[in-house]
Amino acid sequence: QVQLVESGGGLVQAGGSLRLSCAASGSINMIRTMAWYRQAPGKQRELVAIITSGGNTNYVDSVKGRFTISRDNAQNTMYLQMNSLKPEDTAIYYCNAALKLGGTLTYDKWGQGTEVTVSS
Repeated sequence: QVQLVESGGGLVQAGGSLRLSCAASGSINMIRTMAWYRQAPGKQRELVAIITSGGNTNYVDSVKGRFTISRDNAQNTMYLQMNSLKPEDTAIYYCNAALKLGGTLTYDKWGQGTEVTVSS
């Protein structure tokens, strides 16, 4: 059993920065790929950034050059450093982890979300 808890959201002015954290606990040996998603009001939930257990990363085009995803395996924590924030970054941000069930099968675990508001 794995639990994910996000923190670090809040209110920031355009151009500012925030650092989100996702702390994992429980059966952390099952965790493989981790990712950050976000959902803005009236919008579809979208994948923001993803990081494999080996440290390979990918980003949605709209955040490339501004956001950085990382993970500290020793601390069982994933981060999202968000710089040069824009009002369109306003959303609830969710932590996601792919858990290995066996073979190639995985199960997605979600955190409760943390709210980010960027004012103009």
